[in-house]
Formats: sequence, C-alpha cells, structure tokens
Amino acid sequence: VQLQASGGGLVQAGGSLRLSCAVSGINFEIFLGGWYRQGPGKQREPVAVITGPGRTEYMDSVKGRFTIDRDSAKNTVYLQMNSLKAEDTAVYYCVVRAPARDFWGQGTQVTVSS
Repeated sequence: VQLQASGGGLVQAGGSLRLSCAVSGINFEIFLGGWYRQGPGKQREPVAVITGPGRTEYMDSVKGRFTIDRDSAKNTVYLQMNSLKAEDTAVYYCVVRAPARDFWGQGTQVTVSS
C-alpha cells in the first residue's frame, strides 16, 4: 500500500486549500481512512475519517469547514478545507485502515497565517 499526499502550502486565514492523497495497493471501493493532523507541540489527531459506507467522522473544530471525499476512478481521497484558521496549521497525514494495520502517507504541511 502506498499513499502520496499533496496540496499543502501557505494560505491566509479565511482561505482554502484542497489536499489530495493518491492511494495504491488496496481495493479503493472499500476504502476506510482519511486525514489526521499534527500541530506544533501537539499529538496527532483525526480530522476527517471515513469509517464505513456513508459514514464520516469530523473533529468538532472543522465541522462545516472541511469536507472529505474520494474519487474511486482516481483512487484518491481529498480534504477540502475552507475558512482556514491559524489553529489549522499542522502537518496533515492521510491514512488507510486495512484489516491488519494502518498505512500512513508522508504528510503535507499546511500553514495558515493570521
């Protein structure tokens, strides 16, 4: 399983970014996983995770601002981030949850300037 995350960068508060994670080596039709983040001095935490068919969990602070979706034709999962805040600054990681273990991407830096 390989994951390649991209789309991070520097954006002003209130702006938007769209993260992408290209996934290979799994049956994408039964994709479980999503996005975590780790801010400076903080533990890694789940941001938006697909937990089952039609089921997605978002952390409270991003509800209404972030949206996770996936394109099965491209084997890619996305994180659309709108109305970004300084506190969203973190390294964002995509993760695939397989039966035996989780697989992690390399992380992409998102920096929001206030």
